[in-house]
Amino acid sequence: MNRRELETLFLTLESTPALLARAASEVPEDSVRQRGTAGGFSLVEHVWHLADLEREAYGVRIRRLLTEDEPVLSNFEGDRVARERMYLRRDLAEGLLAFTTARTRNLQRLREVSAEDWKRAGRQEGVGRIELSDVPRMMTEHDRAHGVEIAELVAELRDRIVPPPSRPPRVSAFA
Repeated sequence: MNRRELETLFLTLESTPALLARAASEVPEDSVRQRGTAGGFSLVEHVWHLADLEREAYGVRIRRLLTEDEPVLSNFEGDRVARERMYLRRDLAEGLLAFTTARTRNLQRLREVSAEDWKRAGRQEGVGRIELSDVPRMMTEHDRAHGVEIAELVAELRDRIVPPPSRPPRVSAFA
């Protein structure tokens, strides 16, 4: 991958925090924890998943590929982590900040990588051999996949295809 291709990926990766912020501004506050009709994550879950993945997977992979010889890199089990950390109870604004901070840090580090370091390699669980140069592409593909899911979710929530959280049923005097 040449420098121009990398810069294109970097620009795409830099845009994700703004896209998430825009999505958050389009979803009513009472709907950020709702999942879409197709299932998957709610908006707050998407944001926290991306934040934790950015810090604990991409950040760690970048660091280890740069500092270790042929590291074995673990997979990030997003669904398990989401359940264990109870993303649905977390604050959306804090998640946006955590993601933006981690993404900025990772991109800064990647922009400082020498040409020879882009070839540093390791083995990622479930993927196989990867080079550091694969990481920005992997990040971009992951962002795009979540971007599509988030766009569909936002459209459903904005258009109220997904009903707002239900209230307890009222007891009718005629029942």
